[in-house]
Amino acid sequence: MDFNFLLLNLSFVLLLGILIYVASFKQKKQIHYAFISMIISILIWTFGYLGLFYGYFTCGYDLTFFIKIILTGVVITPLTVYYLGYIFAYTKIRFTIKHIVLYIIPLISLILIYTNEYHGLFYTYFSAENVMYRAYGSWSIIHIIYSYALILIGLCQLLYFTIKNSGFFSNQSKLIILGIIIPFSINILITFQIRKVPYYYESISFSIAVIFFTFAIFKFQFLNITPIALQRIVDLISDSYIVINDNFDIIDYNKTFIDTFNSVLSIKRNEKLIDTLKINSRMNLNKDLLFDNINYAIEKRRTVSFEQHIEGKNFDRHFSVEITPIYSNDSTIGTIILLKDITDHKRNIETIKRNQQILMERERLAFLGELIGGIAHNLKTPIMSVSGGLEGLYDLIEEYDESIDDINVTSEDHHQIAKEMKDWIFKLKPHLSYMSEVISTVKDQAVHLSAVTSYSFSLNELVKRIEILVKNKLKIHHCMLNLDVRADDTVEIFGDISSLVQVLDNIIINAIEAYNGARGEIDLIIEKVDENNILFTIKDYAYGMDEEVKNKLFKQMLTTKGKDGTGLGLYMSYSTIKGRFGGSIWFESEKGSGTTFYIQIPRRFENNNNNENQTKSVKVM
Repeated sequence: MDFNFLLLNLSFVLLLGILIYVASFKQKKQIHYAFISMIISILIWTFGYLGLFYGYFTCGYDLTFFIKIILTGVVITPLTVYYLGYIFAYTKIRFTIKHIVLYIIPLISLILIYTNEYHGLFYTYFSAENVMYRAYGSWSIIHIIYSYALILIGLCQLLYFTIKNSGFFSNQSKLIILGIIIPFSINILITFQIRKVPYYYESISFSIAVIFFTFAIFKFQFLNITPIALQRIVDLISDSYIVINDNFDIIDYNKTFIDTFNSVLSIKRNEKLIDTLKINSRMNLNKDLLFDNINYAIEKRRTVSFEQHIEGKNFDRHFSVEITPIYSNDSTIGTIILLKDITDHKRNIETIKRNQQILMERERLAFLGELIGGIAHNLKTPIMSVSGGLEGLYDLIEEYDESIDDINVTSEDHHQIAKEMKDWIFKLKPHLSYMSEVISTVKDQAVHLSAVTSYSFSLNELVKRIEILVKNKLKIHHCMLNLDVRADDTVEIFGDISSLVQVLDNIIINAIEAYNGARGEIDLIIEKVDENNILFTIKDYAYGMDEEVKNKLFKQMLTTKGKDGTGLGLYMSYSTIKGRFGGSIWFESEKGSGTTFYIQIPRRFENNNNNENQTKSVKVM
């Protein structure tokens, strides 16, 4: 009895010390308060036993007040154990009506305890004289069932989530398991009288549990690293993940994975990944690509990422898959497969592409409008010349017809009329040739704008098109184009000539309009930078650009022409030079001195955009 009594005193002192320690934490969370509540309830329980025994040893009889204190601790402790386990599992609790309901039976029990001498519903015998025996009242049966249910639920939550996150054989789990088994076992022995054990061992056993939990606090940060907190974090991550071991067995996955693939995949832990994908899968997945990359990541000990398009019934998504091997002591113990849903990203890219096509179509139509306007003015002069020439021919024909029967008309006169007809024909020929050239140029430009076609073209062909298409604009605005070709005009460039003509024409027209109707000159210089690169320089001597305009150029659809401009020209020119020619475009502008645009393109550029859609490429990180 002396040793047991000493043990009871020792447990009280230890509980008090632990309470002071935990209460001294500056930043306390709900789980700290739940732990403090459990310590206080066990302290009340233990204090009641100490008061009962000290009173009995001093006075020689039981002090009923301390019995009520003991039973108060007995009633409160199951609730505190339940809340400790619940908060440990779910990190935080918001008290609602359903939680208040949990207090109904404990409140009834407390009322019955403090009025027990009138009805004996809670206990009929409880004395320090016989520590091996207690007799309960009829209400106690309900209370015992309820209390054990609360304790069992709380301890199970504590145990389950500790093992789930830390592993069964972790030091933290061992302490938690021992702290659960000891009080639960001793309480069952005492409650159901399976073995003769002093009933105050109930409080001592819970004190031992608290001591084990305290070691978890001191040594393994039990209260600071609540297991479910980590589980909830990974469940809230927007990316799906699977963890497999070195045998490709599924070890773990998060809630996001289940929510994402629930309609097309049934997954269970400890199943082979290959079996899950073959048997339980209702989706079209490139399994060879997945396993090849897993093996590659393990072999190279690197993170590997690639894109995967997964389809199924009512399921069509794109994922960025990242595979990371896990190592311990230089051995592979598992692999994390992270799947990031990039469907919206892919759709946004497609939307951007469609919008870009619309913008390009708008620019194409605007350019075609310029071409049509140019045709009218370019053909006006030669048409008038041809019309005048035809009138002259008509007059000569009339004159010749009248002279046929005229005896006064000599053969020399006939030869003179024929000579004048020939002169008119020679005069008309250049105009007709020019008209044919304009029509052919405009036709080729219009046709090729609607479809990108790449072929070899010479600088001579390029220059001729530019001259024809900007001629009218130059004439209207009283500007002059100074053409300086410093390379052999037979030098050939491979690409879409119509796109390049459109870009150069757009910049030249901008330069013309920069003079605001005043006379001006524009320099177009074409030269070879090296054997593979051609540089085009377009320079005007107008008013230059503001800093705000310079900062936004090529980055936004910007126009300084008000309602007369679309803002698409230079924006799309930048995309064309970069995307279709693999070149670069830049500019220099000084306020009051003019602007110079530079376009450098390779003579031959292979566009590899087709490869962008392939998802079998591997990126090693």
